[in-house]
Amino acid sequence: MKRLIPLINPLKAPGRALKKWLTKPSSNAPLTIIPRDHHSISRSQISESALKVLYRLHKAGYQALLVGGGVRDTLLGMQPKDFDVATNATPEQVAKLFRNSRLIGRRFKLVHVVFGREVIEVATFRAPPSEEHSAKQSATGDQGMILRDNVYGSKDEDAMRRDFTVNALYYDIADFSVHAYAGGWDDLKHQRLRLIGDPEVRYREDPVRMLRAIRFAAKLGFSLEQETERPIAMMAPLLQQIPPARLFEEILKLFLHGQAEQTFEQLLHYGLFAELFPQTAEQLQHDDFCQALVRNTFANTDVRIRSGKSVTPYFFLAALLWPTVNQRMQQLQDKGMPPQQALHKAAERVIAQQARTIAIPKRFSIPMKEIWELQLRLPKTRSRRCEELLSHPRFRAAYDFVLLREQSGEELDGLGQWWTDFQAQHGPVTPSRSDNDKPRKRRPNRRRSPRRN
Repeated sequence: MKRLIPLINPLKAPGRALKKWLTKPSSNAPLTIIPRDHHSISRSQISESALKVLYRLHKAGYQALLVGGGVRDTLLGMQPKDFDVATNATPEQVAKLFRNSRLIGRRFKLVHVVFGREVIEVATFRAPPSEEHSAKQSATGDQGMILRDNVYGSKDEDAMRRDFTVNALYYDIADFSVHAYAGGWDDLKHQRLRLIGDPEVRYREDPVRMLRAIRFAAKLGFSLEQETERPIAMMAPLLQQIPPARLFEEILKLFLHGQAEQTFEQLLHYGLFAELFPQTAEQLQHDDFCQALVRNTFANTDVRIRSGKSVTPYFFLAALLWPTVNQRMQQLQDKGMPPQQALHKAAERVIAQQARTIAIPKRFSIPMKEIWELQLRLPKTRSRRCEELLSHPRFRAAYDFVLLREQSGEELDGLGQWWTDFQAQHGPVTPSRSDNDKPRKRRPNRRRSPRRN
C-alpha cells in the first residue's frame, strides 16, 4: 500500500486564518477550503497547457479550476497523466476562446483544447436535473442510468455530481487554494475511496463507476469504504448496459496503470471480470492452465510498466482469450477440420462473441490472430522457413507468447528454449512491415492548371 504524503504541514499549527478557511460555510455542499500554505500543490507541477487554459478563462471573467484526478494525484505526490479543467463557461463559450479546441460528446458535452499531443479537457459545471429541463439536456434510462447530462450549474452543485469524494477536489488559480467537498480532504488523508451520495443510485447512474472504484483502489492503494463496496457484486450485471466500445477504453485503463494483477483479483472477487470477459471467466472455473496464464499475463504486464517498457494491449487480450480459442480449435479438429482452418474458425467465433461485451478494434484483433496463427508455425522447427519467421512483424510477440504458455505450465517440449537459441545463432533480424503497419502514402497536392479559353 502506498504511503500518503502529508497534505498539511505537521510542524505548523493551524491559526485563526486557517480555521476561518476550513469552516467557510456553503449553502449547497459541505466544503473545506485549504489555503496555499497548507497544501503541496505548486504551479510548477501543472502543465503549461493547463495553466494557459485556466488563465485565459479567468482573464475572460469565468471561473476556472483544476479538478479531479490531476488535483488528487498531485496532492499524493504522484505525476498526473492529464489535467482537467472545470468552469462556469458553457462549452460554446469555451470554444470561442480557443481556436485550438473542439466540441465533443452528446451524452456529456465537453471541450478538448489541443496543444500538440496534449489535450486539456474542459467541462462546464453540472447541476442536478429537474422537471423543467428538456430531454436534450438531461435523460435517464429505465434502470436509472444517465443517458444525457448537460444541465449546467454552480461549482458547489458540480462537486456533488462527481463520483468519488477524492475526485471532488478543485484547485483555484484565483488564490491557489484547494476546495474539497463531501469530506474528500479527510478521505484523501486516510486513503479511503468513498462515493458521493447513495452508492446504489450512483452505480445505476453509471455502472462504469464500479470499474473506476476497483481501478482507483488498486492504483492509489486506497481501501473501499464499506457502503461504497457493499453493492458492487450485486450490481455487476449492470455493466451489460454499457456500450462495448466504451468498455474497451475502460479495460485499457484498468490493466495499463501498473496494478493489473491486483485489479484482476478484485474484478474476480466482485464478479466484474465475468461481465467483461465471460468466456475467460468460464474457463477459469475449471482450467488450472487458464488461471496461471491470466495471472502471469497481468503480473508480466505490471513488471513491464513499472520498468518503463511499453505494453501492447493486443498481447494481453490474446492471452486472455487463448484458452477459449485453443479449446474450440481442438473441438473443430476432433471433427476432422485441418489445424490452420480450425484455428481461424475458432478465433473468429471467440472474438465475435467477445465483441458483444467489449468491442476490440481491428488494429488489435488482427495482431491477436497473427500471434495465435504463429503458435502453429513456431513448433515446426525442422522447417526451412524458421529463419524467415524471425523477420515476421509479430514474431517477437509470438515468441514471448510461447514463453508465457510455458511459464504457465503448458508442456511444449522446450520450444521456447529452442527459439531462444535459434535467435542467438542467427542474430537479430529487422522485422518487415505488415500491411497493417505500413504508413499510408500521402498523395502529392497537384494544382489544377487554369483552363485555356
